[in-house]
Amino acid sequence: MEIVKICLTSIGSLIALFISTKLIGNKQMSELNMFDYINGITIGSIAAEMATSLDGEFYYPLISIGIYTTSILIIAYMTEHKVGLRRFLSGTAIILMQNGKIYQKNFTTAKIDINEFLAQCRINGYFNLDDIDTAILEQNGKISILPKVSARPVNTKDLNLAVPEEKIFINIILDGNIMEENLKRSGNNIEWLKKELQKKNIKNEKEVFVASCNTADNSLSVYVKSDNSSSQDVFQ
Repeated sequence: MEIVKICLTSIGSLIALFISTKLIGNKQMSELNMFDYINGITIGSIAAEMATSLDGEFYYPLISIGIYTTSILIIAYMTEHKVGLRRFLSGTAIILMQNGKIYQKNFTTAKIDINEFLAQCRINGYFNLDDIDTAILEQNGKISILPKVSARPVNTKDLNLAVPEEKIFINIILDGNIMEENLKRSGNNIEWLKKELQKKNIKNEKEVFVASCNTADNSLSVYVKSDNSSSQDVFQ
């Protein structure tokens, strides 16, 4: 019976954790600040306790997850309307470098050393500090870098080129299955799809691994399934 109870409580904790994550939002994954980090660990620990709890009632941890989730939603609402509270909970951006000058005191405030800073610069593609005008440590721990004019990439505006705007690609076929809602959203129908596949000598959509529609020019990009694989690792 204990194994059955563990299985049921594990499924229950997984469902509770999923619902909590959906309510909190994707910020927990994409823009993790200190407050989000603490909440994520706490809720995960409570869910683990719920999954392995053999003594006591399983709904105690469930209630705790509910309380934490509700508290996070309330605080998130308050921080949207209170700038001071938002700065207190989420923190503020810290300027580490500006106009070619490094602020050592701000490094101490941010609790980041010069080696870590240089590593982050290299990760962002800057191996020479002389190419950097401003570097800012954001609230989520990532470093944003503004390069000097002489070091920034050339864009089409610099070259006075008129380049058409890019539009999104909509997935029409995934693993041999036609995504009918996406096909409608692209403004096309089955007849159009079959014609496009025929142009590429594809008789059946089951042969397609992924096909995407470019909404800019209504063209179809198709990648067929293949059993071939590369036996060489060129990255080692």
